[in-house]
Amino acid sequence: MKKKIIKKWLLIPILLLSIISAHGQGKYFTRSGNVTFNAGTSLEKIEAINRKAASVLDATGGQLEFTVLIKAFEFERALMQDHFNENYMESDKFPKASFKGNIVNNSDVNYAKNGSYPVQIKGDLTIHGVTKPVTVKGGIEVKDGKINASSAFEITITDYNISIPGVVKDKIDKQASIQVDLVYEPLNK
Repeated sequence: MKKKIIKKWLLIPILLLSIISAHGQGKYFTRSGNVTFNAGTSLEKIEAINRKAASVLDATGGQLEFTVLIKAFEFERALMQDHFNENYMESDKFPKASFKGNIVNNSDVNYAKNGSYPVQIKGDLTIHGVTKPVTVKGGIEVKDGKINASSAFEITITDYNISIPGVVKDKIDKQASIQVDLVYEPLNK
């Protein structure tokens, strides 16, 4: 009788581990994604990179979320980084930018097979406390269980209530080019 009870108690942790493992299937994560932007003109180079983007991808339904801390953007010049955080992005008031959306054609991506897949992504992009709907093209590359996702798109700076002082308006492009590169790994690792 005691052997049957012990066997039943051993079975519970095994079942729980199976449920937890199954729950994580199809989900991918990164904390080291790259987000770069360029808002420069022929008069001034204005580029920065953030190597700490966090993102989760649920491959089963195509849901995608990412967040970047504004202060983690790195510029070539410290003064430019200070101006970016204090004057334009007001990073103490608006500490992060985020995206939440879906891969529209997720059924076209075979996450179990190596290959490259063009995707369309639709969702809400929040920058400087302003949320706007966006639809962008991107790509997903599946390679040996890892998922590489990338997208390049432009935003209009004033759409996100970012003010550009008249004294530097010719040095900052009205459109900022954004490049997102994410390397995901399975979440259950």
